[in-house]
Amino acid sequence: MLILGVGRDWSWLPPLLRRRTLMLGVTAAALLIGINWVVYVAAVTSGHTSDAALGYFLNPLATVALGVVVLREQLRPLQWLAVGIGAVAAVYLAVAGGAFPLTALVLATSFSLYGLVKNRVGATLPALHGLTLETLILLPVAALILVIIAVGPGLSFGTEGPVHTGLLIFSGVATAVPLLLFAAAARRIPLTTVGLIQFVTPMIQLVCAVTLLGEDISGARWIGFGIVWLALLVLSVDAAVKIKTARIRPRRSDAA
Repeated sequence: MLILGVGRDWSWLPPLLRRRTLMLGVTAAALLIGINWVVYVAAVTSGHTSDAALGYFLNPLATVALGVVVLREQLRPLQWLAVGIGAVAAVYLAVAGGAFPLTALVLATSFSLYGLVKNRVGATLPALHGLTLETLILLPVAALILVIIAVGPGLSFGTEGPVHTGLLIFSGVATAVPLLLFAAAARRIPLTTVGLIQFVTPMIQLVCAVTLLGEDISGARWIGFGIVWLALLVLSVDAAVKIKTARIRPRRSDAA
């Protein structure tokens, strides 16, 4: 709202609120990202960062699958192989892990669906406007949650010292900026491409879980991660081959 205020960029809001279909899409996006936030924060604060990492490892594969099923985007053979390996990983983790990977699947499903909605809605809605609307839609829900916490266990914001308060504020910025960039990218590139570049996040999360948070990851979970990494390796090889082919074709055309 501060950015919009400085730029005096408010004229788009009243007519947009009257576009029912678009508002339904923005509301769906807001609810999906809200679910994703809550589940992710709950996983991290309860010592299950590795579950969150698994969810975001599966997310690129779910995004690619949505691109094929919903948007009819075409997959190359290696991409099909990667999606199949990812499905095997999900089944293995559900069986060998001893528990259904609910957290991981909710995170993967909610964010991949969010990417799908942003891909469709973003074609007519700039990234900053879309994120502003999503935040405004979630504002009453967030306020209600804060009231419930304040009445119950109490809020920690402002009561645990300046460092704690500063980190909470920074976490909002660290969430909003990537989402803004994600929204800008999702309306410019194919959904399958969005999925292929999303595996960086879970790698960082897994490293943090093991090295900084001291989480214990079972052998079965490591095997599951290994299967997912194999799928991501196949996707990376496919992307590299595509880039190489794209570079060779212009040279041949110039030579001709």
